[in-house]
Amino acid sequence: MTLFSLFLLAIIQGLTEFLPISSSAHLALMHEINGTGDEDIALDVAVHLGSILAVIAYFRADSAAAGRGTMDLLRGRRHSTDAALTRNLVLATIPLVLFGGLIVAMGWEDALRDIRVIGWTMIVFGVLLWWIDRTAPQTLRAPDWSLRRALVMGLWQALALVPGVSRSGVTITGARAIGLERRDATRLSMLMSIPATLATGAVLAIDLAQADAGLDLLGLAAFAALFAFGAAWCALCVMMRFLDRVSFTPYVIYRVALGVVLLVLA
Repeated sequence: MTLFSLFLLAIIQGLTEFLPISSSAHLALMHEINGTGDEDIALDVAVHLGSILAVIAYFRADSAAAGRGTMDLLRGRRHSTDAALTRNLVLATIPLVLFGGLIVAMGWEDALRDIRVIGWTMIVFGVLLWWIDRTAPQTLRAPDWSLRRALVMGLWQALALVPGVSRSGVTITGARAIGLERRDATRLSMLMSIPATLATGAVLAIDLAQADAGLDLLGLAAFAALFAFGAAWCALCVMMRFLDRVSFTPYVIYRVALGVVLLVLA
């Protein structure tokens, strides 16, 4: 892989991981265009790591609270606010893990990467995000995030294993559907990405270990992680800053346009 291709891969992952336009769809399409290589898994691990470090850094106060909550749970302090946040994040990740295991067990991975599947999911879930965001009430805030609501958002998140759905997009859709205010819906979606992306990275890391790719990719992977971190940080800054003024409509327009193009190409 050339340095330019590496840079493009990292930028695409960083920009699309947290914007509601599906990073998996863009990465799958890039691999389809460039072909696949032995380094693909290693670089996918690197860009996932870089992007998740960006969200941890951007939401550092919430990330620190989740860390404290983990310690509270380990010490038996189950009723603290931080422990509740951690518990909700863990519960919201379980459906993703279970559905991911089902996809692997049934051997559906390649079928779900079909360009027609990606095209339709880009359109359908983009329109769904637009409609729910426009019609759902904004009556709940982040402190109202209960175990039941976390599970509901976790079920929505599990759908993101289908390329084109978008993990951030579908979790924001689920959060808005239950009445969460737009900014807090986005914030909780980003926090849910931490265990979700770590789980995805763990699966990729296992594949990498089995592939025995060697250590020669370490330098390329480090550059990929750095580029992805920078792109993800910029994407988060732009989206959170202009969220109240532009809502999700520009992302929906992009999703529908790209989905139509993919279906035409298919």
